[in-house]
Amino acid sequence: MKIIIYGINYSPELTGIGKYTGEMGSWLAQQGHDVHVVTAMPYYPEWEVHEKYKGKKWHTEVIDGARVHRIPLYVPKEVSSAKRIIHEFTFILGLLPVWFSFLFKKKADVVFCIAPPFHLGFFPLIYSKLRGVPMVSHVQDLQVDAAKELGMIKNKTFLNIMFSLERFLLKKSAKVSTISLGMQQKIASKGIKAENQILFPNWVDENNIKPLPKEQSLRAEFGISNTDKVILYSGNLGEKQGLETIIETAVHYKDRNDVYFLIVGSGGAKEKLEQMVKDAALTQVKFYPLQPYEKLSALLATADAHLVLQKKSAADLVMPSKLTGILAAGGCSIVTAEPGTSLYHVIHEYNMGILTEPESATALKNSIDLAINSDLEVYKTNARKYAEMMLSKENILKDFENNLLSLN
Repeated sequence: MKIIIYGINYSPELTGIGKYTGEMGSWLAQQGHDVHVVTAMPYYPEWEVHEKYKGKKWHTEVIDGARVHRIPLYVPKEVSSAKRIIHEFTFILGLLPVWFSFLFKKKADVVFCIAPPFHLGFFPLIYSKLRGVPMVSHVQDLQVDAAKELGMIKNKTFLNIMFSLERFLLKKSAKVSTISLGMQQKIASKGIKAENQILFPNWVDENNIKPLPKEQSLRAEFGISNTDKVILYSGNLGEKQGLETIIETAVHYKDRNDVYFLIVGSGGAKEKLEQMVKDAALTQVKFYPLQPYEKLSALLATADAHLVLQKKSAADLVMPSKLTGILAAGGCSIVTAEPGTSLYHVIHEYNMGILTEPESATALKNSIDLAINSDLEVYKTNARKYAEMMLSKENILKDFENNLLSLN
């Protein structure tokens, strides 16, 4: 097949949506498909264009057999709701010449469009209708719902317009895919029937991300002994997670020199978190940059417990992408999730982590106390088994490929 993939994030971004879209594009190209990706300059989660791409304009490169068409865009240093909207619209306007060129090239067999941003779908949809090509809309985050629930956008008229546009795009798509049962239910509430949906969960390469002993972790590199207790948060430092709770909780361990909180990643909330640590004079909270993919197993092996945090209002609107790697590495997660959400259900049903109340430093402290004073082997064993059984990269992408083939 000739497949056109639209998404604002792509490889070589190390985390979030770009990681999964990049792996998908490479995998499809390796199966012999003619893959074209329309994407931005890599910038996430640092919110800064990667050094290699600074100053570049529209250009095409080949990554693992996929032809990647890069588009320049505005990337704000400090992220706000208004600046993020401008950021997304500069990308959408910038893709016009690339989109136009596709109209006069060999017709694609399928167009795959990834949200967020949800409004990216309009150009692919027009191409779909003009060329008679099925379009699949893939929802990684329910962006408009999250913006409403998190209070990022408060203008009701604007929100209603966005919800209407989102429903229009979803209903005009041949299929709508998303990453969890909870998100499928949310999409169904927007008028998309079950037979028009595809479950396409995030995956993990369980052969590359695997359990390692502490001796092969990054503890020595970080100056931490193997007898110390390590609580790790790794990934995007954004607004959806409620990461202030980590610092509020760490204050309770201020007098313990054997408990460390590691925050590995970057994002819009990093400076705020660093200031909180400074104001509280916390010496056992350490910040590190994102680690390269080849060190991911070693990073994950550094932790006694992993933090998978979300705000209450983000329940079933986003699914933490970091969880797949933690499970594959046989890690024990402390997960903030409420009963009734997909995240709570899967952790509880397979007994592979400690569930705790979102946005509560007290509840998080109790869960950390439980983790550092308990034998966590049952959770860790179950986590690895679940990754092998349910999250295998090869199995998930093969099923997805079959879904694309069935559209033609």
